[in-house]
Amino acid sequence: MKICIVSDSHDRADPLAAAIAKAQANGAQAVIHCGDLIGANTLRTSIKLGIPLHVVHGNNLGDQIAMQRLMAKSGGLLTYHGHDAELELGGRRIFATHFPHYGRGMACTGDYDLVCCGHSHIAEIIRQPNIKGGQTLLVNPGSVSGIGAPNVDEAFTWILGDLADMTFEIHTLKH
Repeated sequence: MKICIVSDSHDRADPLAAAIAKAQANGAQAVIHCGDLIGANTLRTSIKLGIPLHVVHGNNLGDQIAMQRLMAKSGGLLTYHGHDAELELGGRRIFATHFPHYGRGMACTGDYDLVCCGHSHIAEIIRQPNIKGGQTLLVNPGSVSGIGAPNVDEAFTWILGDLADMTFEIHTLKH
């Protein structure tokens, strides 16, 4: 199963939908949004793509009531998890949060195959040693909105992951 991992869309609906559409064209069957979505309206275009969206909030919460209403009207395509999410997709245990320090801590437990986080606006894929003697993949897709990226060439990033073979690639939208 392939998934799209995005974060920090900061009310920018167009790049978010563009990343999801590209991921979907490459076989993604679900989306994990690692927070700082802000407004529920940011998701309206993405929901129309017909791919399940799992969303956690970040430090920019936006209107949580509007998010709950949109989730209720999404026909099951949107799940708003709140602060963090424990998911099982493609037979893999996945944890999603906004904050990298929290994500790293959860990766260190060894309880998950994949931990997704955001906040830093820097895309990275890390093999985090865990206390069970193995490694957990810790991925941060950077900022799909392009805001606050360290340089222009690294702006508008998202990740396409394949849960079958646990491979993940950072992608950049044209801007």
